[in-house]
Amino acid sequence: MKEKLENLFYFGLGSILLAKEKIEQAGESAKGFKEENDKKAREFFDQAVEKGSEEREQVKGNMKELLKEAIDELGLATRADIESLKAELAKLRKEES
Repeated sequence: MKEKLENLFYFGLGSILLAKEKIEQAGESAKGFKEENDKKAREFFDQAVEKGSEEREQVKGNMKELLKEAIDELGLATRADIESLKAELAKLRKEES
C-alpha cells in the first residue's frame, strides 16, 4: 500500500512537472509566434506603404494629364506661352528705344 501511495505521489509530481515544462514550451512557442506575426505585420505595412506611394505617383501623373487637357480645351495660356509673350514684348520695347 505504501508503495502504491508513493508511486501515486511521484506520478502526480511528475505530471505536474511535465505540465509545467509543456506550459513553458507553449509560452516560448507563443513568443516565437508573436515575433513572427509582428514581423509579418511590419512587412505587410511596408508593402502597403510602398504600393500606396506607387499609386500616388500614378494618380499624380493622371491628374497632370487631365489638367493639361482641360487647359488645352479652355484655351488657357501656359507658362511657356506667357514667357514667349514676355520675350516678344521685351524685344519690341528694345526696338522702340
